[in-house]
Amino acid sequence: MPRRGGASTAEAFRLRPMAGEPSLSGPGASPPHPEVAHVLSTDRREIFLTFDDGPHPRYTPEILRVLRRHATQATFFVIGERAAAFPGLLRDIADQGHVVANHTWTHPQLPTLPPGAVRSELGRTSSLIDDVLGTAPTLARAPYGAWDDPSLDICNELGMSPVGWAVDSEDWTSPGVPEIVDTVMAEIRPGAIVLSHDGGGGRGQTVGALDRYLPRLLDDGYRPVRITP
Repeated sequence: MPRRGGASTAEAFRLRPMAGEPSLSGPGASPPHPEVAHVLSTDRREIFLTFDDGPHPRYTPEILRVLRRHATQATFFVIGERAAAFPGLLRDIADQGHVVANHTWTHPQLPTLPPGAVRSELGRTSSLIDDVLGTAPTLARAPYGAWDDPSLDICNELGMSPVGWAVDSEDWTSPGVPEIVDTVMAEIRPGAIVLSHDGGGGRGQTVGALDRYLPRLLDDGYRPVRITP
């Protein structure tokens, strides 16, 4: 689905949701908005690993090490106030070839905010990322997957495409490493965006599960790649 307000066909292709694909329920997730990508069109066995709520001084580097060990790429949706505390981690993410994307400044439910507050949450985070990395983010994920038309309009005005997810690893429930692995392996399919977390709590299970399921996905012919607008 093109960005609201008119991205070019080439610019919007990668982020066009596949018809009939809902996102699974994440932490307090809203019903999927039809203009938000959850499964990305691909004619290959590409998948899209994403990590929310960081950066975290312990878990983000651990996740980066696992990704580096397996030569795979991911997309990190960072919270602005966390990024302000650990700007060096933003540089580490970008320097290792991953995407740094916008997950608001304080992780609110955007539909509950007036437009000015939504613009501040997204705009302040984009400005920080631009200041640290020299380029503003082109992707955004609403906390809890909660988008409405006004927040999507603001996202578009700030030059970002909205991203959801199709596979919820459920790592946010801390169900145990085997359970996270089983969830991802059972629900993965080509084009799926996978939701995990590198911040927002203890994420040791996320790291342990990634270290188990990532080599299995590679053995099955999947290729984790960056999301690009």
